[in-house]
Amino acid sequence: MRVLGGRERNQGDHPFSQWEVTLSERMGGPFVYTSFSATWGIFMALAERPSPNARAHPYGRLSVQHVDRVPDPDFMTGYLMGREVYRQTDYVALVHGEEVGLAAVARADSDDLFVPVVDVAVWSGPEQTMLIEDSTVDCRNATALADAARRNARPGISAYLVKGRYEHVNFIWEPAPIRIHVTEVTPPVPPELLMQAHRAVAFDEDLPPIELVLDAVTFSELAGEAPSDSYLAPVKGANPELQGEVSFLNTRPASRSGWVMIGCERSMQLHRHFYGDDPPQVDICPRKRVEEADPEGLRLVKCCMLEGGTEFVNGRAVVRWGAKVNEVRRALRRLTGVDQVTVAGG
Repeated sequence: MRVLGGRERNQGDHPFSQWEVTLSERMGGPFVYTSFSATWGIFMALAERPSPNARAHPYGRLSVQHVDRVPDPDFMTGYLMGREVYRQTDYVALVHGEEVGLAAVARADSDDLFVPVVDVAVWSGPEQTMLIEDSTVDCRNATALADAARRNARPGISAYLVKGRYEHVNFIWEPAPIRIHVTEVTPPVPPELLMQAHRAVAFDEDLPPIELVLDAVTFSELAGEAPSDSYLAPVKGANPELQGEVSFLNTRPASRSGWVMIGCERSMQLHRHFYGDDPPQVDICPRKRVEEADPEGLRLVKCCMLEGGTEFVNGRAVVRWGAKVNEVRRALRRLTGVDQVTVAGG
């Protein structure tokens, strides 16, 4: 990995292959910079300053072009105004050696393959832009871009231009990942829901940068609430490390012991069916734990009493125990606002 630009630069070969890539993103939020072009007879709107987490999406809307001088703001504006770009280009990174600048461009309204730039908003010059070369980074993925920026963060840098896997290039502006707490019970370590969430984040290119934070309680901590010589855990696969004899409900022990159940309401229902009574219980339900604590922030939670679908309430997404990756993905899309719910008027 090489980090170039943004005040700390290494000597070496030219950071880019001799090619041009074109990519962009339709910026969310209000546009604060607008212009009207009488020449082309169209109205264009550019963000004078992008929102945090802005990136090219899909990444093919950023154009990387090599220039023969340092890309300071005045040069970038003069160079790009009226210049032809590919018809899907919305952003341009200008590269001079190890100096990089980033701009948004407005294109003439045309179906031609290449169209002229009719307006330019320079977002960052070389002092505010850092180039990162890391072949492990998936430039389609916002979380991967944000992680690369975090690993290489420097004071004063707003734009991180990343040359990653397959030499794809993308940028991310002032990354501010959305924090989502994943409420779980351990072991296993790492817990299943957290791993499913990581898989979903790595897969879904539409998601914004996400920081997954594990909020876990262990079986041993729960057992401490009801000391016993015998415990009944829900499933053998969890492999809880408990003091005393441990039996597992999913194996349906042949004889009823004087155990303490470390399980949820579904486990209690199974116990009633198997043995006809309710044992002493320490409830492990992640959903109940969150509801009782009522913490702030976004939460991804699982619950055995939910047999299908996903429930959303107060910034919390509840999925079933053993949820598939795509179910967790849909929950994350709702939590982060990628998928909005439309309420029909009555």
